[in-house]
Amino acid sequence: METIKCRSLPNNKSKIARTFQKVINLKTATRIASNNGIGMCMLTPHNKFDQDDPNTAYKPQNTNNHKKKDAKAKRRAVLEALLAKLFASITTIKAGYAELQMAQNPYCSDAIQASDQAVVDELKQLSALKRSFFRNELDLSPQVTMMLAEIQEQQGLMKTYEITIKKLEAGVEVKGSDIGSLKKQLDEAIAFNKSLEKRLNASGPLSMFDNIRFSLLNPTHFAQFLHHALRSVRNFVKLMVCEMEVAHWDIEAAAKAIEPENTVFAKPSHRCFVFESFVCKTMLEGFNHPNEELQSEHYYFIEFKKLKSLNPKQFLTQNPDSSFARFTRAKYLQLVHAKMECSLFGNLNQRKLVNSGGFPDSAFFNAFVEMARRLWALNLLAFSFGEDVSIFQIAKNCRFSDVYMEAVTQDPVLETTSAETDLLVAFTVVPGFKIGKTVIQSQVYLSPPWGHSLGGSGKIGSVS
Repeated sequence: METIKCRSLPNNKSKIARTFQKVINLKTATRIASNNGIGMCMLTPHNKFDQDDPNTAYKPQNTNNHKKKDAKAKRRAVLEALLAKLFASITTIKAGYAELQMAQNPYCSDAIQASDQAVVDELKQLSALKRSFFRNELDLSPQVTMMLAEIQEQQGLMKTYEITIKKLEAGVEVKGSDIGSLKKQLDEAIAFNKSLEKRLNASGPLSMFDNIRFSLLNPTHFAQFLHHALRSVRNFVKLMVCEMEVAHWDIEAAAKAIEPENTVFAKPSHRCFVFESFVCKTMLEGFNHPNEELQSEHYYFIEFKKLKSLNPKQFLTQNPDSSFARFTRAKYLQLVHAKMECSLFGNLNQRKLVNSGGFPDSAFFNAFVEMARRLWALNLLAFSFGEDVSIFQIAKNCRFSDVYMEAVTQDPVLETTSAETDLLVAFTVVPGFKIGKTVIQSQVYLSPPWGHSLGGSGKIGSVS
């Protein structure tokens, strides 16, 4: 250390000058010791001073401040470690309770006992930690405690996730079992509905013709059988629309292609009446012209009774050249266009088979054959009366008349406005029939009041 020496002063210097010299020497020595990291002054023998002198004593205040800061930082680290251990214990207890709940369903006594003991042990550790905290007896290594708490936290989370996964897997199994049971119930319900439909079709309005005599035949029987035949038409239309939806057809665009004029529908589901109209018009075209030479009324009645109770596919296979077989082939090729069949089924196999004289075995064709059988039987029944038979359609915008027409929908809005506003026909769904002087009402779709367009009174048009 550098020693500072002062020059010798003359003897005539005053006491003030000597005191000033001592102060200079003290400040210089203190600065040099501080720069060398020494907490106390080191002086040469020439510059000693009395430590008991209050003016020259040195007090180490910086050292005390550092100690206080170190103690505060250590306590803070201990408290952080304590909180980390507390949160880790809570996570462990949560995982233990989750495991306890899991062990109750299905019941497992060993798992329940083990999980319960784990929760109790963790609660005991928390209780001991609490007592140490309040007694100021915490003896924790912050670094080690933080690391162990993190490990415990992760283990608790992993156990909780494992239990959650097991619960979800158990839930999936239960749902899968429920789905299987519901599918079975659905299949049973579908089979039951099919059997009911088959029984209704076999023993519905047709059962009244089993024992009826030809002499008792009247137009009421025709109206009843017409209702039965239209059920098969609607079943076929429903199947056809479903096939269109599966093939991603634009149902609205297809309806507009059949009924190009601006038709307003009260509900979107009413567009199906457009397809029903198209099917009825195609299948009933030429209704009043038999496909063979005229026979007696009794002959048509006998043929009707035969056809109403037979299996149509079996009959077509055994009689491929019969009038019914020719009618079925001609109407299928006319109703189901080649482009339509290719779009619905991806090929023309059914059309090729029909053209070659065969009959496809598909759900779509079977529904068509059932519809064709009932409409052909309806044709035979009409000629059994021995009177002039004709069908008629209602022109668009014709005023509704309940003498010749029947609405296919029961819309409350239409009923409330019928007394004040003339209801107009949008299009004919099912043509009407005239047998002699008896009129069987046509079924029409009425324009909603807000969809009326200006037009004339309309007229009834015949269909040949």
